[in-house]
Amino acid sequence: MDIYFSGWLRLLRLNLRRDRWQILFWILGIAGMSIIVARAFSELFPTAEERQIMAETVRNPAMIAMIGPSSSLDNYTLGAMFGHEMTLFMALTAAVMTILLTARHTRGDEEDGQLEMIRALAVGRLAPLIAVMVEMLLISLLIAVTNGVGVGILGIETMPISSSLLYGAALGGTALVFSGAAAIFAQLTETNRGTIGFSLSFLGIAYLFRGFTDLKNESLSWVLPAAWPYKTEVFVNDFWFPVLLSIVAAGCFFAVSLYLNSIRDLGSGFIPQRKGRSHAGRLLRTPLGLSFRLIKTILISWLAVLFIAGASYGSFFGDLESFFKSNDMLVLLLPKDSNYSLTEQFMTVLMVILSILSTIPVVSILLKIYGEEKKGRMDQLLSKEVNRFQLLGSYFILGFFTAALMILTGIIGLYFASSSVMAQPISLAVMMKSGFVYLPAIWFVLSLSAILVGYLPGWSSLVWVYLGFSFFVDYFGNLLDVPDWLKNISVFSYIPRLPVDSFSWQPLLIISGIAVVFSLIGFYGYRERDILG
Repeated sequence: MDIYFSGWLRLLRLNLRRDRWQILFWILGIAGMSIIVARAFSELFPTAEERQIMAETVRNPAMIAMIGPSSSLDNYTLGAMFGHEMTLFMALTAAVMTILLTARHTRGDEEDGQLEMIRALAVGRLAPLIAVMVEMLLISLLIAVTNGVGVGILGIETMPISSSLLYGAALGGTALVFSGAAAIFAQLTETNRGTIGFSLSFLGIAYLFRGFTDLKNESLSWVLPAAWPYKTEVFVNDFWFPVLLSIVAAGCFFAVSLYLNSIRDLGSGFIPQRKGRSHAGRLLRTPLGLSFRLIKTILISWLAVLFIAGASYGSFFGDLESFFKSNDMLVLLLPKDSNYSLTEQFMTVLMVILSILSTIPVVSILLKIYGEEKKGRMDQLLSKEVNRFQLLGSYFILGFFTAALMILTGIIGLYFASSSVMAQPISLAVMMKSGFVYLPAIWFVLSLSAILVGYLPGWSSLVWVYLGFSFFVDYFGNLLDVPDWLKNISVFSYIPRLPVDSFSWQPLLIISGIAVVFSLIGFYGYRERDILG
C-alpha cells in the first residue's frame, strides 16, 4: 500500500502551508458574511409584520428560481428568513472556494510540473490526491464550525445553536461535494483552466437546474447537489439528511477520482485536448491577442455573473415602494433627503454593488499577468520582440474596456428584469447614467493594481482587501453609522449617485487624473523590476 499512499501526510502539511492565507481569508469572509447578515436581519426586520412583507416579496417565481422555495413563508421568523435567503448562496460561495483550491493542487500542480518533481521522491502514486482530499475535508469542517458557531452565539431566539450547526454543516457539505466533482474533472481534463471551467460549469448547471425544477417539479431538484443546502430547511424543520447525502456523494466522487488517477499517466487526461492550428492567427501573434485568449474564460464567466446579478436585483423592483415604507431600518441604506422614489433611490445603491462586482473581473485580468509570470511563461514572451510596456499594456487595455462591458451587462439585466415587474419602469437611459458614472472609480482600482504589479507583485492580492472594504463602507456605511473619514477611503464614495445626486464632473475628472498618474507609475515600476521580483 505504501506505493500508493506513502507521504500523503507531509504533502498535506505542505498544501496547508501554501494555502494558509487563502484559507484564512476565505473562512473569515464566509463566516463573517453569515454573522453580519444574521445580525443585520435581526435589526432590519424586528417585527413579524415586516418579515411577512419580505415573505410576500420572495413568493414570486423569479425569487424561487434564485434562492429556492420555503415551507415557512406563512410564519417567516428571523431564522426561517435567514435560512431561506442565505443558505444556498453561502453554500455556493464555499463550493467555489474548494473548487479553486482542489484544481490548484491537482491539475494545477501537475500542469506546472511540480507534481512530477514530487512523484520523483518517495511518494505514493495516490498520495498527492489523498492529501488534497484530506485538506478539503478539513476546510469543510472549518466552514461548518465557524459558520455554525458564529451564527449560533449571536443568541437570536429563532436561531438556536443546534440549528446553526446544521446551517454550517450544509455549507461544509456542499463545499466538500463540489470539491469531489472538481477532483474528477482534474482527472478528465489536461489543463488547470479546463478543470476550473468544467467544475464551475457543473456548479452553474446544478444551480440553474434546481431553479428550473423548483418551478416545475420540486422533487426533481434532489438530482443535483446545488439544491441540497436549502433542502435542510434549517431553522425551520432542521433535516440532516441532505448533509449526509452530501457526505456520501463527496465520498463517491473522491473514490472515482482516485480510481481515475490510478489508471492514467501523469500529464494526461481522459478528455482529449482539442488540436489547435498549426500556425497562430495574426491576432494571436500580438501581445493583445494572446492576452485576450488567456482571459477569455474570465470575461465570459463574469459577463454571465453580472447579467444574472442585475436580473436578480431587478426582480425585486415590483414591490420595493411598499416594502421600504414599512421598514425604517432599510431606509438607512438609501441616500438621505431625496425627493426621488424609493425605487430610484434603491437603484443607486444597486449601482454601487454592480460597479464593485464589475471591478472584480477587471482586477482579475490585470493580475493575470503576474500569474503568468509566476508560472515562468513571461521569459519566453520577453525573449521575442515584445517590450514590457506592450505586455502590461495589453492586459491594462483589456481591463480598461472590460469595466464598461461589465457595467453595461449588469444594467441590461437590471433593466429587463425590472421592466417586467414594474408598471412604470425606470428608463434605460437613467440606468445607464447611474451605472457608467462609476467607470472612473473602477479605472482607479485598475491603476492601483498596476502599481502593485509593478512594485509589489507578491502583495498584489491587497487590492482585494481594498475592494472588500469599499463594498462594506459603501453598502453598510449608513446602516452601521460608519464615520465619514472611513468612508472617504473608498474611491466609490466620491461618485455621485445619479439621478438622486446632482451630477458633477469634478470628482470624476480628479479620480480619472489620479488613475492616469497611478497607471504611469505602475508601468514604470514593471519596466524596471526583475521579472520574478
